[in-house]
Amino acid sequence: MVEHSLYNSFMTDSERDAQFRQMRETARSIFQHALAESAVGKAFARHVDCDRGVLRVAEDLYDLHSYSSVLVVSLGKAGHTMVEALADRVGSSLAGIVASSVQPSAQVRGFRYFRGGHPTPSAESIHAASAILRALEGQTAASLVIFMISGGGSSIVEKPIDEEISLDDLVTTYHALVHSGAPISEINAVRKHLSAVKGGRLAQAAFPAQQVSLLVSDVPDNTPDALASGPTMPDSTSIEDCYRVVEKHGLLKQFPNSARELFERHALEETPKEDDPAFTRARWWTVLSNRSALEAASVAAERAGFVVHVDNSCDDWDYARAAEYLVGRVCELRKQRFPVCLISGGEVTVRVANCGVGGRNQQFALATAEKIAGQNITVLSAGTDGIDGNSPAAGAVVDGTTLDRARQRGLSVQAALEQFDAYPLFSALGDAIEIGPTGNNVRDVRILLAY
Repeated sequence: MVEHSLYNSFMTDSERDAQFRQMRETARSIFQHALAESAVGKAFARHVDCDRGVLRVAEDLYDLHSYSSVLVVSLGKAGHTMVEALADRVGSSLAGIVASSVQPSAQVRGFRYFRGGHPTPSAESIHAASAILRALEGQTAASLVIFMISGGGSSIVEKPIDEEISLDDLVTTYHALVHSGAPISEINAVRKHLSAVKGGRLAQAAFPAQQVSLLVSDVPDNTPDALASGPTMPDSTSIEDCYRVVEKHGLLKQFPNSARELFERHALEETPKEDDPAFTRARWWTVLSNRSALEAASVAAERAGFVVHVDNSCDDWDYARAAEYLVGRVCELRKQRFPVCLISGGEVTVRVANCGVGGRNQQFALATAEKIAGQNITVLSAGTDGIDGNSPAAGAVVDGTTLDRARQRGLSVQAALEQFDAYPLFSALGDAIEIGPTGNNVRDVRILLAY
């Protein structure tokens, strides 16, 4: 067996440094290719078209001239890019509401814009939800509502189901959920039942209009109703799920009185299910998902000369467990043949104790650094939305030299891990991936390269 160690090479130090720099750049280029190929505009070009007023969405056709009104509601981190892509395909005849977490570079005529909060709701989130609900209430059976949903919508558009829950209480509740270590599916189950817009309630508000939802998904393919907490889809979760999640993660004591009281009284209202009349004239199409990014990353890695394997089995795992698993997996794969590229999609979870500056991708990457020290392995982990946690980075890249380079600068990898403060370390090393908001959100991508 060949020992793939940095230290058994006959290369000089400068040659080894150059090799590792090249590997880090290769990982970055694979990720950038994945971003470019899974862009919203390219997805709409494949799945959306309009000819002589007939709109095609995947396999459905809608004669726009046959409706008394057409309303577009676009919400989430891809809110702006989805509206722009739809306008490119249909023209400037549409109107509606856009809610995203950033300001648009330009506005599409006929649309009202809101900048909601993320990862927690803001006053503008509530204004956006109220405006959307008012617009939907005016729709009739002769109307068409085009919903465009992307990740981040859970906080960007929000309105509590109970008026006793203030904005501050809502933020406190979200903070407890997001930092609980619970997978996103469990977080969203609770969010849905505390919201006037989630869990199919926007679809209820739009009834009896014809509805079609275009989804840019940041959730597992088998749980589409988890996307933005499923505002337009039948809810597969129940109030019993909410009570179980809150108990499992010890959340009740962290909730403010207004939210806690609903759970203590078992007063949550059930969300609409498949048999609700709101869904009789509703359709949903996923036009973009994590799979698109993984396929593009695989193509780029193969072109770079790597034998590619895809392994998504650690989706929703704790970051430390996922780091242990994926590093072990790539080490096994390179025994068979190398160079090898292991690609993993989905998201890992982090239970935050001491909150520094970072996010789940940087925490995962840093957790792998010690495991690969001295080895010809490079690990990149980044979010396709361009933002990781509370940092300005999308993620980070590490390799067999990360520990040594950190020590040379007086930086402690262990301290950064314990304090959930990975970004300052990666920024100092030049290994943070800073690309800014992408206007997209199809989950995270992890790339492990090994010689």
